[in-house]
Amino acid sequence: MKKLIFLLILFLPFKVFGYSTSARSAILMDMDSLRVIYGKDVHYVQSVASISKIMTAIVAIENSDIDKEVVIGNEILKAYGSGIYIQIGERIKLKDLLYGLMLRSGNDAAIAISVAVAGDTDKFVKMMNDKAKDLGMKNTTFNNPSGLDEEKGNFSSAYDMALLMSYAMKNKVFREITGTKDYTVKTDKNVYKWHNKNKLLSTYKYITGGKTGFTKIAKRTLVTSASKDNVNLTVVTINDGDDWDDHKNLYEEAFKEYKSYRILNKGEIIIPLEDYYEKDTLYLKNDFKYLLRESEKNILKLKYEISKKRKYKSNDKVGLVKVYLGDKVVHEEDIYVKKGKEKRSFWDRILSWFK
Repeated sequence: MKKLIFLLILFLPFKVFGYSTSARSAILMDMDSLRVIYGKDVHYVQSVASISKIMTAIVAIENSDIDKEVVIGNEILKAYGSGIYIQIGERIKLKDLLYGLMLRSGNDAAIAISVAVAGDTDKFVKMMNDKAKDLGMKNTTFNNPSGLDEEKGNFSSAYDMALLMSYAMKNKVFREITGTKDYTVKTDKNVYKWHNKNKLLSTYKYITGGKTGFTKIAKRTLVTSASKDNVNLTVVTINDGDDWDDHKNLYEEAFKEYKSYRILNKGEIIIPLEDYYEKDTLYLKNDFKYLLRESEKNILKLKYEISKKRKYKSNDKVGLVKVYLGDKVVHEEDIYVKKGKEKRSFWDRILSWFK
């Protein structure tokens, strides 16, 4: 048996704003909640060129020791296009290859990374596709670690690439690499000095990372991320001749109109009128933040679904809280129980409810 409890706030109509780009497809997404603020053919699939390297980087970071030394092999002879010009037999750390990958879009670095992590490029590409599936990138297929598409390229959508960037930016190592403007490394054969091709890092103060891409087939592709006042956004544009300005303008519009609100707090949750578990402590395992316009604060609704279990133990799931914006569910979070009440003062409990 479930007990439903509604916490209702006033309903007001949505307001529509004029976001736009010159891209074939584009998206502006909140990286915390994955809310789509602006979209233009977000599920349109085409070759995406070197923004594919975001996946190459995060797969390598998650599946290998980035401080290990790599000896460059003959595999780099297959590379063409943009490169960092590493040499066969050169010794270089995987971490340094990742900087060359993300800052200079090195196709030779991409191939070297794939072999260093998986043993061969085909196995690495399978890891890329497995990760895409795990992230819910339903319209994505990787065929190589670089994004080159003269033979068989990588295909994705603006929406899928925004999902990927939102995930990757939660990784500290990835975030550090993609947000670096300049990087110098010395190997046994050379000294490299790389400047990030993402020029917004130097021209727009809120940019935190990103990846450029271009091939004759894909045209200009660009993924960036930006943060201001706890609002964390990503923009993806595909086939966009004015991508730098489009990204900046989308961020400016969103930062002007949206604020980040903590809707749910990790820890004890006090549900109005809930008395079945009154001798126990109900709690959430995660915080939830969401971007809202000023007017949207008044159309927020929380719906609690509580299961009245006759037998239960501490840390069992006993319910669900759904966050509605208007009539749309934008988030769901499980509710758990801990037997017995935490020793907290009456005022602490009241304050936690209002928090």
